Amino acid sequence: MRLKRINTSVNCNYMQITPVILSGGSGTRLWPLSRESHPKQFLQIFDGLSLFQRTCDRVNKNLFTPPLVLANHAHRFLIQEQLEQLKTTHSGIILEPDLRNTAPAALVSALFAAKRDENAMLLLLPSDHYITDHAAFIDVVRKALPAAQSGAIVTFGIKPESPHTGYGYIKVKQAEGCLFDVEKFVEKPDRQTAASYLEHGKHLWNAGIFLVSARTLISNFESHAPDLLDPCCKALSDTCNDLDFLVLNQHAYQACRNVSLDRAIMEKSENISCARFDLNWSDMGSWQAMADLMEKSPEGNATRGNVVFEEAANNLVYSEGPLVAVSGLDNIAVVATGDSVLVIARDKVENVKQIVNQIRNNGGRQTLTHNRVYRPWGWYERLSEGNRFQVKSLMVKPGKKLSLQKHAHRSEHWVVVKGTVEVTQGEKISVLSESQSTFIPQGSVHRLHNPGKSPAFLIEVQSGNYLGEDDIERIEDDFNRLDC
Repeated sequence: MRLKRINTSVNCNYMQITPVILSGGSGTRLWPLSRESHPKQFLQIFDGLSLFQRTCDRVNKNLFTPPLVLANHAHRFLIQEQLEQLKTTHSGIILEPDLRNTAPAALVSALFAAKRDENAMLLLLPSDHYITDHAAFIDVVRKALPAAQSGAIVTFGIKPESPHTGYGYIKVKQAEGCLFDVEKFVEKPDRQTAASYLEHGKHLWNAGIFLVSARTLISNFESHAPDLLDPCCKALSDTCNDLDFLVLNQHAYQACRNVSLDRAIMEKSENISCARFDLNWSDMGSWQAMADLMEKSPEGNATRGNVVFEEAANNLVYSEGPLVAVSGLDNIAVVATGDSVLVIARDKVENVKQIVNQIRNNGGRQTLTHNRVYRPWGWYERLSEGNRFQVKSLMVKPGKKLSLQKHAHRSEHWVVVKGTVEVTQGEKISVLSESQSTFIPQGSVHRLHNPGKSPAFLIEVQSGNYLGEDDIERIEDDFNRLDC
């Protein structure tokens, strides 16, 4: 399937920009806080908002249309809920059945936008960036708009504050001004090379943000990565609607190379500009980046949660619950969640990714989910487990229902702790309130519903010879999860 050549005439009149929020990453370097099922961009730890929500809020201005979101299929309900919390509309939520890096995601967004308007202007934004001054960021976007309208791909660079080895760099042809010609892109350097970049003053951190028209981006793919066009076109033309989501065709999308937009296009294109912004920016790519954003004690300790220090300095300690006491240690990071504790030297935090790989290879679920697992109807949290039993706490949102389901290998006891629930068991429907309970035998068709206006809380005790989450046969589901 060959895409027709798009008209490249330029209309420089005022136009709105469509933000494209790329949200497919898993954020392994912020483990154990970030998990595959609930990665860093959705953690609501930044003044009650997530990085994803802050990104959406950053472009909630007259200059922009509602955002287009490209995301992992597994995170669809997290995205839906967090957009609802912001009371933000969207231009579409496109779900990737498999992760294929930023180049296929960017091309799909351009093809999608071009169906409506081939001259649509796109602002490609990672969902996990932290920027404090939204107004200043928007001002830089405005200044970059004429270049993008004229057919350039505008990338965004940050004035480096340190010889950071975790970022890629952009070498520009001049050192002054706001908009630069790009000389080349540089992969993550060693520390000595990064220090020389700061000294010479012509290198900027590569933010991975791009302003470009849909027609320009598609034209660049035709020239520099034509092998991605057919699978992306097919994946988009053969989508299926899943509630409010548009799911790309899995077979077609899997045929795409796993390649970044930098590799596929930016390092090859001849019409690249770079807009510089000198803002407080972080890609939140490590625990060191988190520490940089946190307030420090006079001893240099950055803390969140229940933490005590004795003769300790320059530490980062983050606790989601348990008391963490640190004595006689300097320059370490400690992160405690309900099921995992990370202790690591602060100058080794980049090694977290290797730790996650080791846990994953050993079959540990701690890389996949937290004890608290979010579902479209609420959440459940593991409290205790042992041979043939498991105890969970459940929260069901007002008006929400779990699927009508049955289990082949386990039975369940439900005890209502707070609120009122409606329980379907076979043909029988009963209402339970605080301190009341019911028993669901193995193989019984059942459903839980919160008909009230407040969250309902329950304790669930499971018993049986197999207690995995895949022992669920869904018969009917409000969230269209019958086959997943």
